[in-house]
Amino acid sequence: MSHDVYEAVIGLEVHVQLLTETKMFCRCPNRFGAAPNTLVCPVCLGYPGTLPVPNGRAVDLAVKLALAVGCTVRETSIFARKNYFYPDLPKGYQISQFDRPLAEDGLLPLTFQDKAVRIERLHLEEDAGKLLHEAPGGGALPGQSLVDYNRCGVPLVEIVSRPDMSSAAEAQDYLQTLHQVLLYTGTSTGNMEEGSLRCDANVSVRKRGETRLGTKTEVKNVNSFRNVGRAIEFEISRQIELLEAGGRVVQETRSFDADLGKTRVMRTKEEAHDYRYFPDPDLPPLVVAAERLEVLRLQLPELPWQRRSRLVEQYSLSPADAQVLTGDRELADYFEAAAAAYRSNPKGIANWVQGEVLRMLKERRADVANIADTLPPARLAALVALIDAGRISHSAGKEVLAAVWDSGEEPAAAMDRLGLGQVSDTSQIESWIDEVIRENPGQVAQYRGGKAQLLGFLVGQVMKRSGGRAEPKSVQQLLRQALEREPMPSA
Repeated sequence: MSHDVYEAVIGLEVHVQLLTETKMFCRCPNRFGAAPNTLVCPVCLGYPGTLPVPNGRAVDLAVKLALAVGCTVRETSIFARKNYFYPDLPKGYQISQFDRPLAEDGLLPLTFQDKAVRIERLHLEEDAGKLLHEAPGGGALPGQSLVDYNRCGVPLVEIVSRPDMSSAAEAQDYLQTLHQVLLYTGTSTGNMEEGSLRCDANVSVRKRGETRLGTKTEVKNVNSFRNVGRAIEFEISRQIELLEAGGRVVQETRSFDADLGKTRVMRTKEEAHDYRYFPDPDLPPLVVAAERLEVLRLQLPELPWQRRSRLVEQYSLSPADAQVLTGDRELADYFEAAAAAYRSNPKGIANWVQGEVLRMLKERRADVANIADTLPPARLAALVALIDAGRISHSAGKEVLAAVWDSGEEPAAAMDRLGLGQVSDTSQIESWIDEVIRENPGQVAQYRGGKAQLLGFLVGQVMKRSGGRAEPKSVQQLLRQALEREPMPSA
């Protein structure tokens, strides 16, 4: 009942590591997984006297991402110093943007919800290092922590949404849709396990009908799409229970324990003035010329929601089919290549791509990005054409798909080699039908006595006897004729 009285108000702050070869303000490699403290230099470690130089590629990727989510890109933005002390921040400040960010006022249409979430701002900054609270390999470090500075200076964009979401499902949808945009635009790997995509959730609750926002808590660095939903659901319930018991919500930063499914207090929430922002004296204003902006705009790919709409219109697919196919850019490309190779049945192609093809990718733990190498789209198109022509059954088609996967063999050749071609020879099918009628006198008698549903059973027996090779429509037609030819039982 409490959840009917209250509503949640949710905004997300998402940090995205940009897919560059080098860091934001120095030439150190931007690479995950190197030995600790090997990808560092005096600039990213903040040695006195060093000067930062902005990474032009990082700026281009940030602008491209801003345009993809509908933001207005400022001609001039300002780098600022965000001052705070933490062991993984060697300079004692983070280069970020504050009152004059790179871009503002965007809009992200969700994938599974009929809703679009407003984006307040998108700004550039550098990443901090990483604190490790256990030894390499998992050993305990009582009273100690290790610091790896490799991540210091890695280029980030922070994308701040408006508090437009009202459920964990909407927040998950927003994050997954944003992840799709990263992959479509090639701006980031979006790998949450490696920290390329990190999410902080701002959650508050209020009584339904109220317009004033409740006190929010921030849940930091949730590490998977599923855990974002779990953390938000727990926090909504915790705040409602607290208010119902007469307590009050405190503005604070919390972490999420995935094993317990609970959030816990980390620290009191900071305000902007706590960071003492001021323009970085070592960096001039960042100017994005109109010509550069237009070039980057023209480089944008067709975005997921645009492609979903086009697939529905162009191929007469259902919205659900289009959602699955556009989940990965490479999968959508593959579908369209196969549909172009066999234009007669795009729906059939779509069914095979989102059914058997995805199943085999999962079974073999294969990357969808390499699917065209293992099963060229023209080969899948040829298989669907064989099924549509009645030369092979759908079930036999699955065997052929497994045979041609990664082998280079054409579907027709594999069908002949495996003896899976569909039998349409009338005399052969009638022979199988005669055998089934002789071996199932009880079911035949019941069918003739009025139990029409037994026809399906008898058809199945004929298909079983044929090893699935008999043409189903011919089986059904010839079986009906055979049953009708027999004299009806006397009263």
